[in-house]
Parts: sequence; C-alpha cells; structure tokens
Amino acid sequence: MQDLKNNVDAVKSIDPATHNSNQAGTGVDLQGYEAALAVIYSGALTDGTHTPKLQESDDDATYTDVASADVVGTLASISTNAVQRIGYKGGKRYVRVFVTSNGATGAIYGAMMMRGAPHHAPVA
Repeated sequence: MQDLKNNVDAVKSIDPATHNSNQAGTGVDLQGYEAALAVIYSGALTDGTHTPKLQESDDDATYTDVASADVVGTLASISTNAVQRIGYKGGKRYVRVFVTSNGATGAIYGAMMMRGAPHHAPVA
C-alpha cells in the first residue's frame, strides 16, 4: 500500500469560520503537481445560502470560474455537518474555492485544496 502522506499536500483555501458574505479563497499554486482536489467542510448552518465553486488563474490575480469539463464531480450548496469534494483537471497554475454566501448569521465552513501526484516526493 502506498502512503498518502508523502504523496499528497493539503493547503488551506478558506479559513474555517462563520461566514455570511462571499469568500474568495486563497489561490493554491499547482506547479509541481499533476492532480488537485477541493474539499469543503461545514459545521452549523444557521441561515442563508452558501454555494461553493472552483475558480482558476494563470497569475493568481485574475480568477475565472472553472469550466464544467475541467472538474470531476459536482458541488451543492453547503449544508450542516457535511463534506464535499470536487476534482480539478484543468491546466491553470492556480486554483481556489469561491463561495457565494449570504445570510444574517451565516454558516460555519472552510475549504482546502489537496495537491497530489507531485513531481518530487515526499512532499514537505
């Protein structure tokens, strides 16, 4: 069995917290990796709608939504105590999670990007 610790890297995109406005996650550099997976995890949902999506960029400055042909899986609106994941197979260097959020008190959630298939292992 191959170990994942030395072949997968986890990078935070959105800090886990209570959110009630749009959240543009930190861009994650995919240089040196051949695979990426976004993981969105949630706690309590008190009100509002919170809809995640993936965005991509060549320069970590200008982001656009990832085309459906470049994702594996789908994302739904965030719900209480849930984990969602979606794969990225596009060709851009940077990727991030973006969540359109609203509501007076919002929802508790965070997001990570998992980078895999590194050019050089073990990952730090």
